[in-house]
Amino acid sequence: MTSPDSTADIKPGDLRGILKYVPQFRDHTFVISLDGRVIEDENFPNLALDLAVLRSLNIHLVLTHGIGHQLTQLAAQQGVEISDVQGQGVTDETTMRLASAASAVVGQKLMQGLVRAGLRPLLTHAARATEMGVIGGRDHQFTGKVDKVDTAQLEQLIRLDTIPIISPVLFDREGRTLRINSDHLGAELAMAMKASKLIFLTAHPGLTVRGKFLMNVPLGEVETILEKTPLDIDEPVRSKAVQAIRAVRGGVPRAHLLDGRTYDGLLTEIFSKVGIGTMIHGNDYQKIRKARRRDAQSIFNLTKGAVKSEQLKHRTRQSIEKDIESFYIYEIDESIIACVCLSDYPADNACELAYLFVVPFYQGKGVGRELIQFALAETRRLGRAKLFVLTTQTLGYFKNFPEFAECPPEELPLERHDALVKSGRNSRVLVHRLG
Repeated sequence: MTSPDSTADIKPGDLRGILKYVPQFRDHTFVISLDGRVIEDENFPNLALDLAVLRSLNIHLVLTHGIGHQLTQLAAQQGVEISDVQGQGVTDETTMRLASAASAVVGQKLMQGLVRAGLRPLLTHAARATEMGVIGGRDHQFTGKVDKVDTAQLEQLIRLDTIPIISPVLFDREGRTLRINSDHLGAELAMAMKASKLIFLTAHPGLTVRGKFLMNVPLGEVETILEKTPLDIDEPVRSKAVQAIRAVRGGVPRAHLLDGRTYDGLLTEIFSKVGIGTMIHGNDYQKIRKARRRDAQSIFNLTKGAVKSEQLKHRTRQSIEKDIESFYIYEIDESIIACVCLSDYPADNACELAYLFVVPFYQGKGVGRELIQFALAETRRLGRAKLFVLTTQTLGYFKNFPEFAECPPEELPLERHDALVKSGRNSRVLVHRLG
């Protein structure tokens, strides 16, 4: 454990050092996920006081926690084998029983520590689970994933000056108990609550790659490692890296990984420019996020005028929802003002920029250009050689991008070419060849 003297140059406990950050974070929501080892550690009372400092500055907190450490201890005490520790693999009936017991133990210790720090914690089932099902031919039995977050309930609890705690043992629609990976739960809570930060308090310094500690890391750098050499990320923090990326992609500006056993560590991470852990941050396109299923209706409503004037091809809300993983939206003040669909054709080493639309008020203000540049960056990240655009009425607009050159429809991926012929839209085809 790091000694108090190691952060003496920053002095996060000094109120004068913290006050300058208050306007930046006031009324923001932080989702904090605590490893079970952190709650067991001798530093936990100090950490609880750090959380009290955040609440005193009117920062809203939503907490969840892991149970892997306590689950392993219970299994050893009872002399039984467990099928999975982290809530990612198969959870059999015995493991589910012990996971419920471990969650109760951790939840009690967490609430006790927060009450002693003068806080008002409340354990709530404000998230619903659904079973993971069969993956790779294996029935994951009692392992689940988040199906829905009751944001209205969480917001109401926050207004009542309580700190909601969501256990990694949740119920599904039928009341069946399921084990959830706490890293996954933290990411889902952060995205649903539109949190400013997702903070993983771990028993490790932060994100380490082949033993090397990374402090301030752009989103794309971590994504590249996870896609090309995921085993380079040290195993204890690999799941947290995956879920941090999901959260940042889902609209959370910052994700932090740090040692929750470090004295003043949480305050140092938040209220200093350097921090002590790893911060994963979005790129220049952080107003752009991956669409979620509930955005399908908004995209449909946003674009129906352009569909009527034949600027965009007709798509039902159901078809948008079906392909929602390919859609990205541009938000300003939590309002969707533009969207784009990026379809991937890996067999043809190409992507298609489709369904690009900006609401009239924001047209001519660079939003479309940002979305195009974003699509190009994504195409490069995927390692594709070409980005196609099909247009009926915006050929003049794309002349502002000399990298796009008109090409015959026959250069399209066969699947896309056949769909174009069948549609009868007679679209012009442009291509950007990425060198």
